[in-house]
Amino acid sequence: MSPEPQAVRARMHHAHLFASDLDAALEWYRHWFGAEVLADHTFAGARNVMVRIGDGRLNFYDQAPPDAGRNAVHHLGMQVADLAALARSMAEAGIGLRSEIRMLEELDYLMVEGPDGVLWELFEWKHASVPDVGLDAWFGWPDR
Repeated sequence: MSPEPQAVRARMHHAHLFASDLDAALEWYRHWFGAEVLADHTFAGARNVMVRIGDGRLNFYDQAPPDAGRNAVHHLGMQVADLAALARSMAEAGIGLRSEIRMLEELDYLMVEGPDGVLWELFEWKHASVPDVGLDAWFGWPDR
């Protein structure tokens, strides 16, 4: 590994799950675990629903799992305070980023493969001017 990168403010944010029947999946998690919908929004052309279960979050993607040989977990989400700086540091350390930073109105993100093939979405919430559909509850830092 290369020299220690400068520490970046980060937090484990969510697990991203595919759902072949999104409404049925949401009802199952609500019924059994008290899941509360924080936001229901379209990102990058697909419906995404963020739910809170206790202190944790699950992000459901309205699409059936694309590979029958794998389960419904697509990726884990890590929210960071300075995505561009982290991406530069990772690239300089020789970590192969699976994508360039993708810029949406609401957030910027990129995908990176961690050890053992774990797919991570690294993202930075931009507090864009979008309608109030619960996005601050979805992405707001706990201490803000």
